[in-house]
Amino acid sequence: MDVHHLVQTIAIYALPVLFAITLHEAAHGYVARHFGDLTAHAQGRISLNPLRHIDPVGTVLVPAIILVGSVAAGTSGFLFGWAKPVPVNYSALRNPRPHMAWVAAAGPAANLAMAILWALALKLAVLLPESGITLPLALMAKAGIVVNLVFMFLNLLPIPPLDGGRIVTSLLPNRAAWRFSKLEPWGLPLLVILLLTNVLGFVLQPLVGASDALIRAIVL
Repeated sequence: MDVHHLVQTIAIYALPVLFAITLHEAAHGYVARHFGDLTAHAQGRISLNPLRHIDPVGTVLVPAIILVGSVAAGTSGFLFGWAKPVPVNYSALRNPRPHMAWVAAAGPAANLAMAILWALALKLAVLLPESGITLPLALMAKAGIVVNLVFMFLNLLPIPPLDGGRIVTSLLPNRAAWRFSKLEPWGLPLLVILLLTNVLGFVLQPLVGASDALIRAIVL
């Protein structure tokens, strides 16, 4: 394994991954507070401080293992990770069913906004005179676009407890929603299986690739 390449890859991806996960979770808490649930606010989770959201396994260990494995194999695997979920008491929302969808959608929306901001950072790196900072900024910006698009589409998969699963639950009739929510304990094992069998990459790759190209075409 090329240790220098590994260190360089981690340095490039560290901030984009950290911001992607942190702001995703903070967005859930902010929108929940807007619609009447103060649970996340009371626990100090509506914060841009990454330490309030980091899960040692999901935010650090798992993405690091995937990065190391990708560098060692010379491939570009999709980053997979998670933060400590922001607590949301859906019954405390003023209108629980529709507001649940807005709370769930806030995380992926934050990732889309960050992907656009990273694209602007990439444009800045292209426009600035070449220097010791422009290349690292460009590499980090490219990573930031892809990381946030992966997180957005990953979380929009209609699998509980992912955000897409929450959105589907909020749209289904009561009885169907109750039955669908019972799948939640199987959500994470299913995701791991999809990741290990590369089904996740097969589903996400065209979505991320097309969105990346579209954002660059618009911004650049």
